[in-house]
Amino acid sequence: MLQKNEQVSAPRVSRTKSKRWLWGLAIAALLLGGLGWYYLGNESNSAASYRTQPVIKGDLEKTVTALAQVRPKTFVDVGTQVSGQLRRVAVEIGDTVKKGDLIAQIDPTVYQTRVLAGRAKIDNLKAQLDQARAQLVLDQAREDRARQLYSTNATSKDAFELATANLKINQGKIASFEAQIKEMEATLAGDEANLNYTKIFAPQDGTIVDQIAFEGQTLNANQTAPIIARIADLDVMTVWAQVAEADVPRVVAGMPVYFTTLGMPEKRYSAVVRQVLPTPQTVNDVILYNVLIDVPNKERELMTNMTAQVFFVLGAVKDATLVPTAALRPHPREKDVYFVRVLEDGQIKPKRVTVGLQDRNLSEVKSGLNPGDQAVIGQMQRNAEQKQKGIGVGRFK
Repeated sequence: MLQKNEQVSAPRVSRTKSKRWLWGLAIAALLLGGLGWYYLGNESNSAASYRTQPVIKGDLEKTVTALAQVRPKTFVDVGTQVSGQLRRVAVEIGDTVKKGDLIAQIDPTVYQTRVLAGRAKIDNLKAQLDQARAQLVLDQAREDRARQLYSTNATSKDAFELATANLKINQGKIASFEAQIKEMEATLAGDEANLNYTKIFAPQDGTIVDQIAFEGQTLNANQTAPIIARIADLDVMTVWAQVAEADVPRVVAGMPVYFTTLGMPEKRYSAVVRQVLPTPQTVNDVILYNVLIDVPNKERELMTNMTAQVFFVLGAVKDATLVPTAALRPHPREKDVYFVRVLEDGQIKPKRVTVGLQDRNLSEVKSGLNPGDQAVIGQMQRNAEQKQKGIGVGRFK
């Protein structure tokens, strides 16, 4: 009986192993089929259940965008170096001025008085100097006579020494007057400069873009630097673009850029990056770097503080074959190689493609597709509940 039982159980073990082996093959086939469907597409599905877009010919740009503000490239704040009442302002906002034109004038009365007083003091010192020099001639003659008489014992030693002392004293007075005159001349030069500073002239050519002080206002130059007006050169403007820290490594000096303004979105201005400033600004906990872009403004279309949207061109292709980026399925092992499912004669066929420049919407196709091919970008499925109710509304995925 024992031998009979052993003979019966052997076929059962063999059949169990066979079933496990068949199940393993089935699971492997399902996995391979799933992977093949993912990369190559499910060709058995009907064409009506897919959304497609045609492969086209066109231009493609990859850009980094940023908001910006337009400012004059060069400007100067015209202020006053002296205190006083602003008697006259000779310009208004919008006026064009040349270097050396009168901008404003401070009341010069106090400074004129100082200049007149300084000149009078110098004249007085010069008169005293002339008197001392005349006295010096007399003292020199007296000292020579006393020296001769003393050498022949015709006069006393005290008389000779007194004549010598008077000569030296007068020489000292002359040196003192000369020093005082130099001091007063220096003071007078400062007073004359301050008097000249009461007239304020344009330091450069440009346009008056702002006026801070007005006629009748008293300006105190001892505490602050009072600003009267701002002159800007509007022939060249600088666009100050704020680029996020994630994008700024791709922005370099000399790269092409274009921008539009809020008031004229249809007009594009082209330029190049002049400089990327190394010091960032923090706005609402976001790190932003200023990028400077110079642009000619001969027609004066760009104005101060205009808002602009800037596009930094990272790459561009012309007349390229373009496919929707949504149609690309990456190759599992090869870089820049993708599969694209194409609708041909009602069937879905996978095609191997090589891509170049890409953005979020379109990708350049270097090989594998032709213009006019219908690339599958998504699949439309009907909701099971809607099918039961007979509603013909689809949902996309």
